[in-house]
Amino acid sequence: MIIKKSEFTISAPTVSKCPKDNKPEYAFIGRSNVGKSSLINMLCNHKGLAKTSATPGKTLLINHFIINNEWYLVDLPGYGFAKRSKSVQQKLEQMISSYILQRQQLYNVFVLIDVRHEQQKIDREFVDWLGKSQIPFAIVFTKADKLGPVKAKKNAEAWMKQLQDTWEDLPPYFITSSEKKLGKEEILDYIEQWNKTLAK
Repeated sequence: MIIKKSEFTISAPTVSKCPKDNKPEYAFIGRSNVGKSSLINMLCNHKGLAKTSATPGKTLLINHFIINNEWYLVDLPGYGFAKRSKSVQQKLEQMISSYILQRQQLYNVFVLIDVRHEQQKIDREFVDWLGKSQIPFAIVFTKADKLGPVKAKKNAEAWMKQLQDTWEDLPPYFITSSEKKLGKEEILDYIEQWNKTLAK
């Protein structure tokens, strides 16, 4: 898939305020500081599309971007940001879960994981929750350029292997680098396959 056009559409505070049309949606989420905005900008060939920030945890709304006038890329708030107040954190968790569980146009969630780190409890809990909720998702390992291809692949495989303690079928995964544009074609092709299946 080639992205020829990507535009910001709306920042919604609740799932009810999201776009009313029925175009397919693909959501991106991860812990704060995982490189989500950089990845979105890399996928869309649009440097300032998603706002990157020196302060982690700035995304507080459900942000929709219309891609090629055909589908939405959805930027969700990061989870597990320690510096937020408990009430703000609870509100965000409610917003994220209601969007993921209630939004009928949502077809896949991309969960971003920093490939440099071992499996963190908060990421694992979120992935397990998606599985129990029967939400289709894929894992996107970010920042592979910080490790090099061999170590990044080894870390990603070790992370996925840990899922086998409770998972029978493992979700698909991608190894990416926003700096090197690594994984871009694979993710966009994956979305294109979804779109083709939905169009049938």
